[in-house]
Amino acid sequence: MKIVHNAHKPILLFGCGNMGRAMLDGWLAAGVDPNHFIVVDPQASNLPHAVRHYRDASELDQKFSALVLAIKPQMFDALAAEIEALLTPDALVVSILAGTRTAALSDKLPGRFVVRLMPNLAAALGKSPLGLFAANMVDRLAIEALLAPLGKPFWLNAEEQMDAVTALAGSGPAFVYRFIDALAKGGEALGLESKQSLALAIAMIEGTSALATNRDASPSELAHRVTSPGGTTAAGLAVLDQDRTLEKLVEATLRAARDRGVELSGG
Repeated sequence: MKIVHNAHKPILLFGCGNMGRAMLDGWLAAGVDPNHFIVVDPQASNLPHAVRHYRDASELDQKFSALVLAIKPQMFDALAAEIEALLTPDALVVSILAGTRTAALSDKLPGRFVVRLMPNLAAALGKSPLGLFAANMVDRLAIEALLAPLGKPFWLNAEEQMDAVTALAGSGPAFVYRFIDALAKGGEALGLESKQSLALAIAMIEGTSALATNRDASPSELAHRVTSPGGTTAAGLAVLDQDRTLEKLVEATLRAARDRGVELSGG
């Protein structure tokens, strides 16, 4: 049996921190009716007026056929019974809880159709990669339609891959922001005014990302096209490429994030 969520039924957003809010903003920016969403979060603030917001789940007197689970992973066990009571027997559960396996979710929310999702904050702009995994049968097209306003879906064949997706696509933006900051500070060290250096770094990253997205060439080939033999770019790349310095640093960074995800899942 495959689950197909009725697009006209409300979605319960349990938890609305940074990531949950980014998803909500992405849906609303795409024109989804704010009345379509019910938020349960004791600390959420400044939500759009038409979005129904409850501080406590006990204030609700209806059951939902679709849930986005966006609380902190360590809170799930304590809140599971409360959440389970809000769901219809065949509800769709979309969980963004890093490190929380589908088996653990299904154990506490029996009978529901569980999909793990790893987005990032670019969901607010409709530009997030969406790592997806489902252990049971779901209608992938229906899930993709539901999430389409948030970004591009990537279905995984094995749940263990979700930890790598979390490291790359979920945690990855923080690593990119750090690199942008490092570029800006590097420009400042070479004599640029700090605000100007940061603006240059951001504009450069924006254009470079757009080219990487819209060209058939690989990032490696694009880098080659920028590089003239014996020129300025070649001199800089020689530092990054020496002993695979950049590759090793990025691999170690992603591995540390991936391993932490494994630890959180008890794996």
